[in-house]
Amino acid sequence: MRRQKGFSLIELLIVVAIILIIAAIAIPNLQRAKMSANEASAVAGMRTIFTAEAAYYAQGWSNPGALGFSGTLPDLGNSAGCNPPSLTSACQLDNVMANAITPATAKAGYYFTYNPISNGTLNVGFTLNGDPATRGSTGQRSFYTDQSGIVRANPAAAAGPNDVPLQ
Repeated sequence: MRRQKGFSLIELLIVVAIILIIAAIAIPNLQRAKMSANEASAVAGMRTIFTAEAAYYAQGWSNPGALGFSGTLPDLGNSAGCNPPSLTSACQLDNVMANAITPATAKAGYYFTYNPISNGTLNVGFTLNGDPATRGSTGQRSFYTDQSGIVRANPAAAAGPNDVPLQ
């Protein structure tokens, strides 16, 4: 009797079952790692936007504070070029970050909601929220900061000024 070389159907099924078990263990861990990376990127983005706002405020084009804070987040980008910078094209942020203002245009799974606080003539403050484009998939926590620069987090809903600051 001649013996055939190769694997039997049972052996191949066992190997496939083992691969599926390993995948079932690894995929949720990969998803958690991706959400964690997106959250870290969102916090870095919040700090970058705060720094851009501080530069915009200080710039004042000869009189620091004379311009106040920007009117919109895209104003910090370079939508109209940077020669010279202007009120609506300050060139403080790259356009991907400056335009990450809806879930459809999110950067690393997060989008940012910017609201200036006006005294009637100048924007004297701002609030900034960073929220996951899809909670539970692109990120879990939401973040908040204002002109103080303190980043706060909320694990289940939109973050606000009374949430716990990040360390």
